[in-house]
Amino acid sequence: MREHFNKKEILEKIIPVVENTAMRYNLIPLEVSFEKENAHWFLRIFIYCADHPVSHQDCENITRGLGDFLDELIPFKYYLEVSSPGLNRKMKSTREYIIFKGKDIIVKVKNPIKDISTKVIKAVLIDYKEGQGLEIKTKDDGKTYCLALDNIFSVKLDEDINIKQNKGEDND
Repeated sequence: MREHFNKKEILEKIIPVVENTAMRYNLIPLEVSFEKENAHWFLRIFIYCADHPVSHQDCENITRGLGDFLDELIPFKYYLEVSSPGLNRKMKSTREYIIFKGKDIIVKVKNPIKDISTKVIKAVLIDYKEGQGLEIKTKDDGKTYCLALDNIFSVKLDEDINIKQNKGEDND
């Protein structure tokens, strides 16, 4: 006998639990998705930390911290995956634009913008402006532009950025 469930309602119950658990470990959930693939359900949580790169320990802390809470909220078998978003991941939310202010990004636009002939722009993310878009400063000419969200195809962190383990420590 198969029970009916509402995926949206389950996510609405899960997200606050994920956020509270992440906060206990000084982590930020960037994305929580619940999808069916090949007849199996997957709950995927992508986490970020401003203080250090996400570690296996961070993922384990979230997994253990969520433990039995999720089993009470999800009434059927599922697989839990907790990971960092990775450097090549496209930004998917305004929350990410705010978190990654000041970082090097690569923006792909749908239509070229004034004074820039290419649709791929290396820039620094200056700000996210509600209702207006992203304010960026290009790497090529150092000019500042505001990109309308409906003209943005994708935004991701620039792969060439240097990640520091802790302030004052070198990566070895």
